[in-house]
Amino acid sequence: MSNKLLGKKKRLAAAGNESVAAPFWALLRKFGKRRSYRWRLNPHKRRNWRHDKLDA
Repeated sequence: MSNKLLGKKKRLAAAGNESVAAPFWALLRKFGKRRSYRWRLNPHKRRNWRHDKLDA
């Protein structure tokens, strides 16, 4: 699909913004030290364009 509908394009863009990991200072505040990965605070939003399709 080379030409996307504007509504679908907006939904895809919003989903891409949601998939960003949590900032590192938030991890330090929650877990302390540097013992955890960035995705620990937001694991369900982690996705890949190849194998996780959106219902947008």
